[in-house]
Amino acid sequence: MLLTLAPMESLTGIVFRRRHHEFFGGVDRYYTPFVTPTVEPEFTERQMRELSPEANRGMNVVPQLMAKDADRFLWAAKRLAELGYSEVNLNLGCPMGTVTGKGKGCGFLRHPDELREFFESVFAEPLPIAVSVKTRLGWNTEEEFDDLIRVYADFPISELVIHARVRNDFYKGDPRTECFLRALPKLPMPVGFNGDIHLVSQISEWEKTHPELQSLMIGRASVANPAIFREARGGAPASGEELAAFHDALMADYAAAFGSIGNTVGHMKQYWFYMKNMFEGGEKLFKQLLKTKNVSDYESLVQEIATTLPIRTEPAYGWWKPV
Repeated sequence: MLLTLAPMESLTGIVFRRRHHEFFGGVDRYYTPFVTPTVEPEFTERQMRELSPEANRGMNVVPQLMAKDADRFLWAAKRLAELGYSEVNLNLGCPMGTVTGKGKGCGFLRHPDELREFFESVFAEPLPIAVSVKTRLGWNTEEEFDDLIRVYADFPISELVIHARVRNDFYKGDPRTECFLRALPKLPMPVGFNGDIHLVSQISEWEKTHPELQSLMIGRASVANPAIFREARGGAPASGEELAAFHDALMADYAAAFGSIGNTVGHMKQYWFYMKNMFEGGEKLFKQLLKTKNVSDYESLVQEIATTLPIRTEPAYGWWKPV
């Protein structure tokens, strides 16, 4: 079973992927945060920094596109094939209002007939690249997934990765695993599962009980415990020294990319929201770290966390269920 790293906007971009691959590895497939094709049939300079084959060398990377216009999707998919990619992923899972309000991401799921027309155009002719899809179960209710299954089943989708929630769940509550499992026999293509896989023991359980799945996609846990993939393959858990070195490498790369250490500190706090779950105690330190805007104070707090707080054997996730 493949273990894949989910696309997470502003978190799992090229800087994170390169450093994660260098420090931890174990990922069978990295998905890029979504790229939106423009009217002009060429990627922007900023998008190419994310998609450049040279920057992604040595990793198995699948670019993700956000689109509801088939023509834009097609030029982007064909361009990605020219760049050497073998697969492109369509984002039908993003729940954010800025996306769904434009009828993209989860917003597309409200209109199965329009989605069918989109796929009819996309697959009208043979493509030089495989097309996979990341979806949710629906917009309001999981019962909507039956209509979506009928659409997906009619097209040569290379893999359907299912985040087992509806849009209105956002990321809250338990995944709707029973609905996902009921749908499996109805889906003719390879299927992947996504939704609250946070522990190595969960990966092992899924591999044991549902070997028919092609992949497990891991999102937030990959930032909280970047060694989770390695551990799942029998490797060592992350050490405090390793996490500190990983953090410092990320920070240096972002500082070079942003040209501002102040902006870098703000960006790194997004990672600490998840990474703090790897450390025992330190609530006061983390509160100070997430609050400070002073670069020197931030660096001092990071040093104190890295040198004084023990690493947990299994993370205790603040946004999930305490372990």
